[in-house]
Amino acid sequence: MEERKGYFGQFGGSFVPEPLVAVLAEVEEYFYKFIDDPQFQKELHEYYKQYVGRENPLYYAKNLSEKAGGAKIYLKREDLNHTGSHKINNAIGQVLLAKKMNKKRVIAETGAGQHGVATATVCALMGLDCTIYMGEIDTKRQELNVFRMEMLGAKVVPVSDGTATLKDAVDAALLDFVENAENTYYLLGSAVGPHPYPTMVREFQSIIGKEAKKQILEAEGRLPDYLVACVGGGSNAIGLFHDFYNDKNVQIIGVEPAGKGLDTNEHAATMTLGSIGVIHGFKCFTLQDEKGEPLPVHSIAAGLDYPGVGPEHSFYKESGRATYVSVTDDQALEAFFLLSKMEGITPAIESAHAISHAVALAASLDQDKIIIVNLSGRGDKDVAQVKEMIEQKKYQS
Repeated sequence: MEERKGYFGQFGGSFVPEPLVAVLAEVEEYFYKFIDDPQFQKELHEYYKQYVGRENPLYYAKNLSEKAGGAKIYLKREDLNHTGSHKINNAIGQVLLAKKMNKKRVIAETGAGQHGVATATVCALMGLDCTIYMGEIDTKRQELNVFRMEMLGAKVVPVSDGTATLKDAVDAALLDFVENAENTYYLLGSAVGPHPYPTMVREFQSIIGKEAKKQILEAEGRLPDYLVACVGGGSNAIGLFHDFYNDKNVQIIGVEPAGKGLDTNEHAATMTLGSIGVIHGFKCFTLQDEKGEPLPVHSIAAGLDYPGVGPEHSFYKESGRATYVSVTDDQALEAFFLLSKMEGITPAIESAHAISHAVALAASLDQDKIIIVNLSGRGDKDVAQVKEMIEQKKYQS
């Protein structure tokens, strides 16, 4: 699939200012030096087991499946990880790498706050200074996660530029990285950005798909018919999808945010309505104006409102290996409550996008079909936001 290093078909690459070239080359050098190193992998998997709590279950959602009335729905329970989402898988891998590089300070960007919390957690564990950039709007939407990051010893910097959301937090983090590269490591949270980040994040998140494949073979004696995961930047999804890439009978579906509707300007459906361009130093499908500038985007899920998408996902779409669909804010909210009421599991509002599509898909399939959904995070962080929305009569539970 990777025709040349850093590329997935025509997507990916490293389109960065000169000051970043040497900085990224150093990250790339250390990544390829250690990713196949047995000692590094042993240390990484020991943290996965003893600290993160892996392997987490592949759970048959019997009640949800019966409610849908069709295919079996299995949930890959990334919500049960320490810190509450898949983000910790990547954070541990990259912080271990930062320590190998003798960096004393880690910076990161965050949207929903889950990556920020995971980064702050691992930095506390490993004794590194931590600064998190977060769009000002997102700091208000996710006040609880901001407090958690600060409680863990991180400095949270609100970014008020642009739309004051995830894209702008990434911009601010990249600027800090250029200015302080000598002692600083930039821990990018999604499978986006210039090479080597998309490959690196994919590698650390691929534990999701490796476990899911083993677990479904144990549970059902065969591979699933469908994989479903939400896609913003795309780290949780590529983590599930990657290990099934060559299993051509397994259909892959990414679910992106349709926000308030694809017929409005308030969505983040990069695959559905975007075009090919360059954002944050890499080539992908992106929502852009006629000058190639990123358009403002919207999602009820702070972790999904990004105007680009990972280059590997872009390749999956163009090559036809995966299909990308969209789910509105209202549909995600409905799934948020549905899973809570049917299974006693409250999903992150990001993950609820995947749940929404999986339930509709299951209903259209025969009962002998199997769907694995990546439940990428838990919804504790979203409860206050959802409660407020309902009180303001914006949504109905």
